[in-house]
Amino acid sequence: MNKHIRNRRIGLLGGSFNPAHAGHVHISTLSLDMLGLDEIWWLVSPQNPLKDSTDMGLYGDRLHKAQIVAQANPNIHISDAEHRLGTRYTVDTLKGLQSLHPDCNFVWIMGADNLRQMVHWKKWRTLFHTVPIAVFPRAPYSLRAIGGRASRRFNAFRISSNQAKKLCDLKAPAWVFLKAPTHAQSATQIRLKTSI
Repeated sequence: MNKHIRNRRIGLLGGSFNPAHAGHVHISTLSLDMLGLDEIWWLVSPQNPLKDSTDMGLYGDRLHKAQIVAQANPNIHISDAEHRLGTRYTVDTLKGLQSLHPDCNFVWIMGADNLRQMVHWKKWRTLFHTVPIAVFPRAPYSLRAIGGRASRRFNAFRISSNQAKKLCDLKAPAWVFLKAPTHAQSATQIRLKTSI
């Protein structure tokens, strides 16, 4: 008798990681617990299309720093998938990963600051229809993000925070705005301190 083996539940945290820091670990640790995930993959982007390349650390250095920052948590894996897939946009990366890993249920993880400006992303509506999305609060963006265009457009597909563990098994579009403690550290602040 064959037992049903469930798909691995993977959280995808994308970004420049310029540099990776304790805030990324904070969100990842909460995601593993609150979303009932098996692993978190940090997708270190070679170049964010919405960010200036002149302020971007070398890709190899950012990957290495991410590995150092995440090394204490065996469920966080550092990925160069965008580099290997040759993708620049999140929607293309997600479709590539789904094709490569049909045994995985993916959830896209992001902060409220990204939800607020998501309407500037390539095919942002398609992204909502590609994988479930988990949004973490981030001061001072949370209220504006909840009232923003992307949130309003997909409001009917939002689930409550206390149902977050079901998110990974839902068919997209599905998303949650998590009730979670915030973390003060940001990559921008770190870069400003190191440039002084």
